Amino acid sequence: MDPLVLLTDVDRATEELLRTAADLDPAAVSAPSLLPGWTIGHVLTHLARSADAYTSMLTWARTGMDTEAEPADLAAGAKRPLREQVEDLRLAHERFADAGAAMTAAAWTLRLPSTGRSAGIIPWERLREVEVHHVDLGDRYTPSDWSEAFALRLLREIATGAGDDWPPMELRPFGIDHPVRIGATENPPVIGGPTKSLAAWLAGRADGADLTVSPDGELPTPARWK
Repeated sequence: MDPLVLLTDVDRATEELLRTAADLDPAAVSAPSLLPGWTIGHVLTHLARSADAYTSMLTWARTGMDTEAEPADLAAGAKRPLREQVEDLRLAHERFADAGAAMTAAAWTLRLPSTGRSAGIIPWERLREVEVHHVDLGDRYTPSDWSEAFALRLLREIATGAGDDWPPMELRPFGIDHPVRIGATENPPVIGGPTKSLAAWLAGRADGADLTVSPDGELPTPARWK
């Protein structure tokens, strides 16, 4: 997808995230998130620092200058007051947005030495970070709030990257003509359901209660994702 289009999606998703975060009780920073072992403060701090990391990657792609972000101290950052964390996240996003706006067409095609991927994938990776971790805040935002396009791309990305530790399965999102397969086993169980529900289940953000499995039986257990 066009990275410029995805940057617009990142802007929208981040504004929604910031509204959710700003509406939290100030004491929520120390409350558990839906991500095992992380508090709300850990999630917010991670989102801010990962934005800075992506900003550094974009700056390198455009200028060739190594501007590697400082290592994130999640433990310390997670303890900051909520207002400080929300403002930090807002400013980190603004730096990312500015870096994206400054990119040239040639810069988007460069491969990053740190990852081997082209810079053009960064807006998608940032969008994925924001949308999935927004759910991890455990407030009013759920996978049902994802767009269909985001959920389908996430589903396909997880399935494509699934390793040998994943159980074989055939995924049939409602309304999608072509199934998505994990593994090369013949006649794997067929898992059907809404695209958003399938993506959330694969990503470990839903229990799959609204999915179907054929032949009848228990849902397979996906391997741990990010």
